[in-house]
Amino acid sequence: MAKYLLLKHYRGAPAAVNDVPMDQWTPEEITAHVQYMNDFARRLEETGEFVDGQALAPQGTFVRYDGEGRPPVTDGPFAETKDLIAGWMVIDVDSYERAVELAGELSAAPGAGGRPIHEWLELRPFLTSSHTIAD
Repeated sequence: MAKYLLLKHYRGAPAAVNDVPMDQWTPEEITAHVQYMNDFARRLEETGEFVDGQALAPQGTFVRYDGEGRPPVTDGPFAETKDLIAGWMVIDVDSYERAVELAGELSAAPGAGGRPIHEWLELRPFLTSSHTIAD
């Protein structure tokens, strides 16, 4: 089994087919989208492939350590240009092909007008001990 992270982006990924921003959806469209996500996760729980997942608020702050004391907040003045992660899901599957299959299915969650979003999801494998980093 291999773990993969599926990242859903507010911004920063290629445009989706149904590219209407979520803040322009009706309450019913949001409910249908969340229900699809929950049903997808529940199905993966039943097969043992679901590890965890969370939706994230669009607000965030970049923070870095800069020596002794409190780390400074370094979120720049151009927040509208940065990549925003909408949420994530961790899956544990038998193969890369299965991870791609599930990511493709998740990308079809409904959006505006009840039509599938066909959004781009970022699929990233967890770093394992088989990967090495040369100094």
